[in-house]
Amino acid sequence: MTRVCMHGYISGRVQGVGFRQMTAAQAERLGLEGWVRNLSDGRVEVLFEGNEPAVAELTSWLQQGPDAAQVEALELQELALQGIAGFIVRR
Repeated sequence: MTRVCMHGYISGRVQGVGFRQMTAAQAERLGLEGWVRNLSDGRVEVLFEGNEPAVAELTSWLQQGPDAAQVEALELQELALQGIAGFIVRR
């Protein structure tokens, strides 16, 4: 299977609604590696890599996020594989 890495930003009402924790839970469920963190400008930044179908599934989930979130925009770009192990919530 093809492995891919995606990096990007989610904007909208995405902080204070469990977005980081739910993103990590989804990524772990899908067997993805990477990280997620809040930015000072109100956006969430994410980097994740793994098998293409799992990356596509998390990408789809990020377009809506958890129930309390209101995603206005998802900007993702493909990067070279980073070789990350596990998935963490960064502070």
